Amino acid sequence: MTDPAHRLRGVLLGVPLFLTALLLFAALDATAKHLSAFAVPFMVWVRYLVHFVFMLITVAPSEGRTLFLTQHPWLMTLRALMLVGVTLFMQLALQTLPLAETSALVFTTPLLVALLAGPLLGEKVTGRAWLATMIGFAGALLIARPGGALFGVGVAYAAAAALCYALYQILTRKLVGSETQLRLLFYTAMVGTLCMAFAPFTHWNGEWPSLAEAALLASLGLYGGVGHFLMIRAFREANASTLAPLLYVQLIWATLLGWLVFSHLPDLLAIIGMLVIGASGLTLALAERRKK
Repeated sequence: MTDPAHRLRGVLLGVPLFLTALLLFAALDATAKHLSAFAVPFMVWVRYLVHFVFMLITVAPSEGRTLFLTQHPWLMTLRALMLVGVTLFMQLALQTLPLAETSALVFTTPLLVALLAGPLLGEKVTGRAWLATMIGFAGALLIARPGGALFGVGVAYAAAAALCYALYQILTRKLVGSETQLRLLFYTAMVGTLCMAFAPFTHWNGEWPSLAEAALLASLGLYGGVGHFLMIRAFREANASTLAPLLYVQLIWATLLGWLVFSHLPDLLAIIGMLVIGASGLTLALAERRKK
């Protein structure tokens, strides 16, 4: 049995690491929106390239071949491609949608996972999970309501990002028992870099970014790489059941950054929709915690 004092120390360290990781992910999205003058595929490539180089410098020397060796190369590649899809569609959505509302729409992911876990993982979907999922999707409709301020194509991109993210999480569940966290992280960086390597040649207009723009582009990879490192460390220190309900703090970070950077605040119905999505996701997370 784990010592209560040890558990408390884990929570006191894991929770701040987790919240910091969520802040970095929100900062990544805000920076990508700020750099909307650049072609999205180019930004996605830079994000994964910096992440990949960061891991080669910091992790590869100590881990060696264990970063590459896997029993499931195709599943690992598919999982990485799903995360690339999340990044690509999320940044496309941010071209036309506000930061907070886009983040809220993508955060319907846990609801999709709850529905897809049945046919793809063989997990039983309870009536409570169905009810929470339907209420959560109703919250999404409040954000992307007909006649609202959001553009249809941006909403479609956000929905595609949520679907890719749900498949990414389901594949993570299948692989986490046989693959190390660092290997999972390395494959996402490597596959993202390789599959988006065409971007500079097909989506570059020949103009070099300024020094400030280059720094912001590089920060995309640092936000993603460091954020994932902090999240891995957080899950080592504290239980997933403790951290999962905190995931929706990222919506608070996104709203604050949207206000501070872009002077935008969601309208009342959008705020209600965000709260409904957050409450539905928390219900599912707490139900999973009780089950475990």
